[in-house]
Amino acid sequence: MTEEIQPKEQKINTTEQKPEQEQLKKETGLKEKELSSEKDNIIFVGIKPFMNYVTGVVMQFQNKNQKEVIVSARGKFTSKAIDIVEVARRTFLKEENIQVKDIKISSEQFENKEGKRIFVSAIEIHLIKGD
Repeated sequence: MTEEIQPKEQKINTTEQKPEQEQLKKETGLKEKELSSEKDNIIFVGIKPFMNYVTGVVMQFQNKNQKEVIVSARGKFTSKAIDIVEVARRTFLKEENIQVKDIKISSEQFENKEGKRIFVSAIEIHLIKGD
């Protein structure tokens, strides 16, 4: 007699929200549905391969017809964000006339594991589709 193996169900806690989402809700006063539509055009740069982010920027403008896309990064990924924007604009979006509307830089303060105060740089690059 053979025994069938059933895949284990994974429970996903949908009530748990990311801290950044909670903070955005507090700052803007938006509800969860409104918040998710507000963040549709933001690309957060991290450890994924470079071209994944470039493709994301291109798709936002071409497939989703966004008027504005924001590329956001912190720490060691800030230079990667700049490269992503430039490759997307110069290589894949030549005919789209994508312009840099604004660049915002900031620094966030954290405490590391040893309790020492550290600062992490952050950048937001706002891109808009020109006429």
